[in-house]
Amino acid sequence: MAILDAFRLDNKVALVTGASTGLGQAIAIALAEAGANVACHGNRHAPDATCEAVTRAGHQAFAVTGDLSDRETPRNLIEATIAHFGQLDILVNNAGIIRRSQAIVYPEKDWADVIEVNLNSVFRLSQLAGRHMIERGQGKILNIASLLSFQGGVTVPAYAAAKGGVAQLTKALANEWAGKGVNVNAIAPGYMRTENTRALQEDETRNC
Repeated sequence: MAILDAFRLDNKVALVTGASTGLGQAIAIALAEAGANVACHGNRHAPDATCEAVTRAGHQAFAVTGDLSDRETPRNLIEATIAHFGQLDILVNNAGIIRRSQAIVYPEKDWADVIEVNLNSVFRLSQLAGRHMIERGQGKILNIASLLSFQGGVTVPAYAAAKGGVAQLTKALANEWAGKGVNVNAIAPGYMRTENTRALQEDETRNC
């Protein structure tokens, strides 16, 4: 038996937020390659390329869209996924935005926008998925934290605060739900070549 056979996800259903590009797209495709059917979330447009890749991997793809700064979107995503597939086994909270500015002039709207998408929606999605998973006695939630959950970063106070919150929220939910069959974990990637890090990639003083 190949080692990856121990990690098969046949007949499982996953929802991945922010699956149009970058890390979310890669996660959605990897889940499909492991055997899962995947609901792929796009913010404003259907993540067609990701859905096509999931289908090529031999599994069902379901496109869901919605702006996570809208407080109704988490409920809509969870309900649509369960209505389509009949279940939800895996939630990957990947979607995120970033706004860059010095802390002393950081706009309150940017702060509110980042916290809403990167932290508040993670809680709402987890809460809604958690209810379904606890009722079934099983489920997995994976939150995408960040190296900045621990380092803090520079000129990204809202992003760092939100990702720090994601790290602590993950621990809190894991403590509550482990005994109910629901595992909650996070990974904290370093810098990746995605749209969110484009400004850093183009900064010759910091990208060397």
